[in-house]
Amino acid sequence: MSHFLASLFLTLVQPAAARITRVTIATVQSPTFGGALFGVVGQYEKLVGKAYGEVDPNDPRNALIADIALAPRNAAGMVEYSMDIYLLRPVDRTRGNRRLFFDINNRGAKLALAGTFGSINSALSGGNDPTTAADAGNGFLMREGYTIAWSGWDAAVLPGGNRLTITVPVAKNPDGTSITGPALEEFVIDNSTTLTAALTYPAASLDRSQATLTVGTHYSDVRKTIPASDWEFVDARTVRLLPAGAAFQLGSLYELTYTAKDPLVAGLGFAATRDFASYLHWAAADDDGTPNPVAGDVQFVYTFGASQPTRFLHDFLYLGFNEDEQGRRVVDGMHNFTGGGSGGFFNYRFAQPGRTHRQHIGRWYPELQFPFANHITSDPVTGKTDGRLLRCQATGTCPKTLEVNSENEYWSKAGSLLHTDSSGYDLNLHETPDSRYFLLSSVSHAAGTGPGMCQQPRNPVVPDPALRALLVALDEWVSWEIHPPQSRLPRRSDGTLVPSLPQESAGFPRIPGVKYSGLLQTGDLFNFGPFSDQGILTILPPTLKESAYPVFVPRSDPDGNGLAGIRLPQIAAPVATYTGWALRAGPAADDGCDGAGQQIPFPRTQAERTSTGDPRLSLEERYTDHDGYVKAVRRAVQRLLRERFLLREDAEQYLRAAEASQVLK
Repeated sequence: MSHFLASLFLTLVQPAAARITRVTIATVQSPTFGGALFGVVGQYEKLVGKAYGEVDPNDPRNALIADIALAPRNAAGMVEYSMDIYLLRPVDRTRGNRRLFFDINNRGAKLALAGTFGSINSALSGGNDPTTAADAGNGFLMREGYTIAWSGWDAAVLPGGNRLTITVPVAKNPDGTSITGPALEEFVIDNSTTLTAALTYPAASLDRSQATLTVGTHYSDVRKTIPASDWEFVDARTVRLLPAGAAFQLGSLYELTYTAKDPLVAGLGFAATRDFASYLHWAAADDDGTPNPVAGDVQFVYTFGASQPTRFLHDFLYLGFNEDEQGRRVVDGMHNFTGGGSGGFFNYRFAQPGRTHRQHIGRWYPELQFPFANHITSDPVTGKTDGRLLRCQATGTCPKTLEVNSENEYWSKAGSLLHTDSSGYDLNLHETPDSRYFLLSSVSHAAGTGPGMCQQPRNPVVPDPALRALLVALDEWVSWEIHPPQSRLPRRSDGTLVPSLPQESAGFPRIPGVKYSGLLQTGDLFNFGPFSDQGILTILPPTLKESAYPVFVPRSDPDGNGLAGIRLPQIAAPVATYTGWALRAGPAADDGCDGAGQQIPFPRTQAERTSTGDPRLSLEERYTDHDGYVKAVRRAVQRLLRERFLLREDAEQYLRAAEASQVLK
């Protein structure tokens, strides 16, 4: 048989494979970043375009995508999608490090270069279209030689603002009619100017008698039903209060339950991410012969996610998408930040990927569900035995994984479930040897300043220096089997992971003017209906079965700063109490202030401390003078350097900042 006939025969008999079929690059900016040079790697260029792909709905790897069996198919029986793509690569590609840094976007936004949730390059500008030298921040990823990629995956993201989008099909009944079903929209009102509220999916009917709008202030409130005469559908995707022009009430939670139609096959975002990463790693060209723009440049693929993207990657791994249709590992190393033990509302009929649980908001959505951990555990609550690594362990496609969290995940996302079992006992971390677990002590989910909608000024400590050091450790682990630092996190066994109440057990001091409620997200088990395991929710809002899973928080030291975890210099040599939790001000007072933490400065002198009854040592009692403070920062920096939680360039930055500070000057 000739080579041509043999190839044709194999093409005919092999099942169709999910893949990127076409890539179009609309714009190339070479060089970008104003022509800035990044060490020996030199200049970078930017490529922006779209990728088109298709998946076989009958392949078991894809069949678990909710509603994929009801998606329209092309002539080859495949389900198609398209997505925005964005690439940064060295102009001289031979100078790259052959590592693909795949930044999984957050609601369409790029985070690796700049972001309040934690970034690698710590840029203060650039947003979704980094262009200037300032937009590259400290240039770390470029100086290291990474090829950087982004692609759309969140089907709920709307175009605009250079956000990354994906276009997926609408699922239909076999006869072509619209699928309808129950949907829930929660409107969190933190201002006095909201006049309309948008729906993720169109209403099947504008008849208000077929929908219910309720309002409350706290999660635990019995909701008040708003009469149909006091609200209306403006159109199939918008509601408002009546009379027209009435604003939604500040500090309130509104919930609309209604019958929606035309669900997106949102779970295709998992397959699209898998196939784009696999294409960049392995493909020479697309189906039209257009060359892969990074062909030959990729030896290893690393992902980075902060918040929602990490929860997406948790489900990506759990659902088996780290194996491509050729059986290859897709992602070699995952750098997961602030995902707790959660997944998300990603792979469901009428999915809403942008939803997030907090103590105050988003509790009625299917995010926090067993399994919470990488470990394979038996859960007496659900009767299931499962774990996020179960599928990849069976296929040998698990990545090396860093699970890094702030303190906030423990308070507002039941994050302790990542490393405790259903009875509240520590999991054996040695059972997942390719995973490491780290707490950034006293860090919040998102850095901030000023009180915002919280009772106290927010926590400004940024995690970026630790994230950079851990990326270096991940690369060394994947590339050369140099093991990263051992896990560092609070544990039940040593008393650093504790109940939030009473206050004394949590260790948080009684600081004058600072309220402590111990309020946190509980480990609730909800009933979404008998088909929820198939991605179809029929009971909305869900019914609470029980607060089945015990959850814990990191214990504080006498200053109110965290005892366990990686203590950055601001925490090891503090000038304030920094917390990963905060309480709301205003109408929803004392509920959790979402992803914020607090900064509560220390008294300057012993006399000041005594006059207010503050139990925390003053700055003078701690450090005596400015030089004493600088020495304390130096000791903290040197310790972190030895432990590989800090890079030398960041260590020097901390020391310069301490020397230039006004502490005790």
